[in-house]
Amino acid sequence: MFKRELLRVYFIAGSQDTKDGDLVSVLQEALDAGITLYQFREKGPSAKSGEAKETLARQLFEMCKAKNVPFIVNDDTELAKKINADGIHLGQNDEKIENIIHDFEGKIIGLSVGNFDEYDQSDLTHVDYIGVGPVYETSSKSDAKKPGGIELIRKMRLYDEDIPIVAIGGITSANCEMIIDSGADGISTISSITQSDNIKQVVSDYLKYYTDK
Repeated sequence: MFKRELLRVYFIAGSQDTKDGDLVSVLQEALDAGITLYQFREKGPSAKSGEAKETLARQLFEMCKAKNVPFIVNDDTELAKKINADGIHLGQNDEKIENIIHDFEGKIIGLSVGNFDEYDQSDLTHVDYIGVGPVYETSSKSDAKKPGGIELIRKMRLYDEDIPIVAIGGITSANCEMIIDSGADGISTISSITQSDNIKQVVSDYLKYYTDK
């Protein structure tokens, strides 16, 4: 049974997202600070591929294991299977879940849902959580859709009262409280951590919104 508490501070990043390409150091700081879930999203012109990508993924996976933080792979089902990752996250245009479910039994499966049409067209039978957004403008994803704002989260929670929801897109510790209050189980973030000079403080600021509830 998927624990929705894992979505509280969901860190997403690849080497292309960090200031100097040193994802190892950034992830270690984030893990030490208390992130609850990590997604390896190695995408873009400067992203690693092939053996270099696999080597990095294995190193990051071991770091997550040491902290009991699940390691999710974005999109790359072959890599996720090869390293026996804890789960896979797919977008609307990625591999269909029904085609990969037999390879991911007992694993965490996440799906990006940007609007209600995508929700209606998605088979959520085997989906553990949905990533909903972008909530706000984001520079971390070149293919990001138009922001839906807090209303997108609030309406999606009313639309489906049960499925675990993690919000994504332009989220910071300054605006995350409203998102959580609107029904999200957690927030996912790239740049607020990768571009921070004080990762410990950023993660602590996110986590405090749950302890204060």
